[in-house]
Amino acid sequence: MRSGINRRAAAVLWLGMLAAIVGAQHATAPAGTPAAEEPLAAGDHDRSLEVDGRRRTYLLHVPRRDDPRQPAALVLALHGAGMNGRLMRWATGLSDKADEAGFVVAYPDGTGRGPLLAWNVGWGGRGPDDGRPDDVAFLTAVIDDIARLTPIDPRRVYACGFSNGGMMCYRLAAEVPERFAAVAAVAGVVAGTPAPPALPVPILHIHGTADTIVPYGRPVGIVRGARFLDVPASVALWVAFNGCEERATEDSLAEACGLRVTRRRHAGGRDGSEVVLVTIAGGGHTWPGRRPPLWLLGKSTETVAANDLLWEFFERHRR
Repeated sequence: MRSGINRRAAAVLWLGMLAAIVGAQHATAPAGTPAAEEPLAAGDHDRSLEVDGRRRTYLLHVPRRDDPRQPAALVLALHGAGMNGRLMRWATGLSDKADEAGFVVAYPDGTGRGPLLAWNVGWGGRGPDDGRPDDVAFLTAVIDDIARLTPIDPRRVYACGFSNGGMMCYRLAAEVPERFAAVAAVAGVVAGTPAPPALPVPILHIHGTADTIVPYGRPVGIVRGARFLDVPASVALWVAFNGCEERATEDSLAEACGLRVTRRRHAGGRDGSEVVLVTIAGGGHTWPGRRPPLWLLGKSTETVAANDLLWEFFERHRR
């Protein structure tokens, strides 16, 4: 267990230094409402909001489209612990997928010291009113702010996240299911003790079996008093929440460089919902399709891209 903790500490410190470089100080524009006839221009935009007495920030990427007044899908991309929004953009390459597919993507920043940011995912079962940031309120405010800047289709709002960001996606699905058509967690699990959501939310979970930061088959214990589910338990919980079939259909997506990628789909959920688990046998704490920035994070498949998987999944679901 100690070696696993040391790996996590080294990874967080290294990512923190990289985040300090990638996310160097930059000006942010306060939230506002532009003229409706002038949607936000294509490109990257820094934004800031005042939420719960705190100044919060996010990076917004608007793709270049033939008709910028046509409502687009929106994806919130949530970074892992020890990262920030700009590092999430760099690590995932999700803006390139947004340009290709024509969706808007936002990279919100968690809270913490300097570039070492994280999300309040409900560790230990504590609620949002314990003095910690109310990240559910912040992320829903981000959606509302973006809708004032550029036309967004409210039926096609999604969230994806890496590690701690994936845990936050699970929390969003549990607490504000009406705001999201689907969510995707990469190397993140269910944290806390969520209650069944009022509405079903389609779930995509992507995880490597050799992940030493957020282990596949046993609960991770980074924070004292925390309650985490492992990957099979996280999937089983949402199969029950969505009312999906317990028996899954399975197919093989790829096998190369010693990494086998399989997909298990639990269909038949309420309102057309499903829960899909993509497993990378031998994969580490990585974003599939991208080379990991640190060898301690383990292996990553380059034959299957998380960006393609999550967008294919999102396209099948509308609220």
